[in-house]
Amino acid sequence: MSNQLLSPSENPYQWPEFQALTAEDYVVAARQGAALQLEELDAITSNSEPATFENTLLALEASGQVLRRTLMTYFTVLSAHGTEDLRAIQSEMSSIMTRQQDAIHLNETLFSRLQALDLNALEGEDARLADQTLREFELAGAALGAEAKGKLSKLNEQISELSSRFSNLALENQNAHAVHFADAVELEGLGEAAIASAAKAALDAGYRDGFLLPLVSPSQQPVLSQLARSDSRRKVHEASLSRGLNSTLELAAEMASLRAERASVLGFSNHAETVLADATAPSTAAVAERLAELSAPAVRNANAEAAILSEVAGGAINAWDWRYYSEKVLQEKYSVDTSALREYFELERVLVHGVFATATRLYGITFAERFDLPGYHPDVRVWEVFDADGSALALYAGDFLARPTKKGGAWMTTLRDGASFLDERPIVTNTLNIAPAADGEPVLLTLDETHTLFHEFGHALHGMFANGKYASLSGTSVPRDFVEFPSQVNEMWALHEDVVGGYAKHYATDEPLDPSVLDSLRATELWGQGFATTEYLAASVLDWAWHTIKPGTVISDPEEFEQRVLADAGFDPQMIAPRYRTGYFQHIFANGYSAGYYSYIWSEVLDADTVQWFAENGGLMRENGNRFREELLSRGNTRDPLKSYRLFRGRSAEVEPLLRRRGLVNAE
Repeated sequence: MSNQLLSPSENPYQWPEFQALTAEDYVVAARQGAALQLEELDAITSNSEPATFENTLLALEASGQVLRRTLMTYFTVLSAHGTEDLRAIQSEMSSIMTRQQDAIHLNETLFSRLQALDLNALEGEDARLADQTLREFELAGAALGAEAKGKLSKLNEQISELSSRFSNLALENQNAHAVHFADAVELEGLGEAAIASAAKAALDAGYRDGFLLPLVSPSQQPVLSQLARSDSRRKVHEASLSRGLNSTLELAAEMASLRAERASVLGFSNHAETVLADATAPSTAAVAERLAELSAPAVRNANAEAAILSEVAGGAINAWDWRYYSEKVLQEKYSVDTSALREYFELERVLVHGVFATATRLYGITFAERFDLPGYHPDVRVWEVFDADGSALALYAGDFLARPTKKGGAWMTTLRDGASFLDERPIVTNTLNIAPAADGEPVLLTLDETHTLFHEFGHALHGMFANGKYASLSGTSVPRDFVEFPSQVNEMWALHEDVVGGYAKHYATDEPLDPSVLDSLRATELWGQGFATTEYLAASVLDWAWHTIKPGTVISDPEEFEQRVLADAGFDPQMIAPRYRTGYFQHIFANGYSAGYYSYIWSEVLDADTVQWFAENGGLMRENGNRFREELLSRGNTRDPLKSYRLFRGRSAEVEPLLRRRGLVNAE
């Protein structure tokens, strides 16, 4: 069978023929695609005509489509269904991508032609493409001398290889640290469905009997809120925190050192400076200041919460007890039992009558499931999305259930971008890690998972509404510290009074969730913010510390470095671990968020300010959705994203709504 990646798919929206693809197909297509693009680049640089927008910049934008198609498909599948054969080629695929980027950005003749363009003759998206492309080349080292370029290429290759190894090992560690219990007594507190799911997981993993609790990506495991036995909680907690201590820590430290060295070659003081050169945050000092000013009140709030938890527990609590007794506070003080809520958050209902229905009310879009487009795994489902006028808009693929071949966490990717220049319409994927149900049982979500589904769909909307010319400026191709903003905004609808009643119904009886429970949930919004903000900020501070080290710095003891950084910032990692420890911090060592984990709180300033705007302007209304779509979601990076925000909001964002949301106003 011919390699399906070498030409555009004939399926609707160019949906890939996943079932026909092998690991060898990906490698062959990547190699051939890289070679074809080099030929295209040679045609640009050997052109005897003066450089123009059409023969240089547009030719560059149009180049490399086989490689682009291959890499988008491969990395989408690898992260969600990384079978052994696909993981075996990850290093080579990453290396091909890294070498190709260097071949483009470090091409002196190509850069000279770009510099020769008359930018004054350009306007709108054309001017933005030129500006962003030149900036990309400069930040990649295009202006360096030959010796420096050679050193830079070597560093890029080393970092790429280490990142691939980190990614593979992190998944292996997460699976290997799943916690096995021999006796159901040890799972006291879990519901029948959860115990049945754990029994199935044990059998699937090769155990003859017992129960297996797989880990999720963050340090805190959701099951800790339910396990009644402290020794069982401790077993899970320690398994989670010990991931990577014997394998990935050294890789992380080496990567951080190499990134610092690369920053020096590029003329920066540290890696964080290289990241902020293409971000909305104005400086490393501004980011450090924001993290510091939020950390102290967050820790004070967390300490106040700990005192309440100790009262409920009747004595001092341990780190693995926090979530359990926090759940007790919700039950006793607010009459909220989050474990019981799962029975009202059935996946299909949350998706169709919550997430999709909200998008329909806000933006007028509708969804029709496509059973004729098979995915890379049987769990993948595909919907065609139609605009308010009935025209075809995009494909949306949902891959919601956890499995051993899927990396932890939740994310959005694109298989195709909204780009009129390439005649492409978006294909957007959402991937989550919801525990599968036992056979014949419904898939029930936690409250956190419900929020996550709304969050990731916010990213999907950003991709599906892309309405520009160029793929490189499309959808989520915005600065890292802006990209989380639309997704965080979409979370506001999860428990909104005009939304939740449509989906929060008991999976067996169809009984709606009692409105008084919803009132109680809203009353608890500030409870736990001390813990949640502290664990997030600790991870952000850790990321920042790794990526502000000076060139030449060697961290010989990564675990000691981690503990010292957190202690110096005022955190107590023995009581509240960072959301991700170094050894399993895939965001920053495998997924492109290095020196960028701060972006969640940075984007949340915009998010909280936007939520306030919706509240002031009537909430869930088409008029509001259309404005948000037109000025923000559809714009991508076709203009400065902060300009888009100001045009949407009528002013720059204010930080006060975020401080109120997080309980950081006058925190004592």
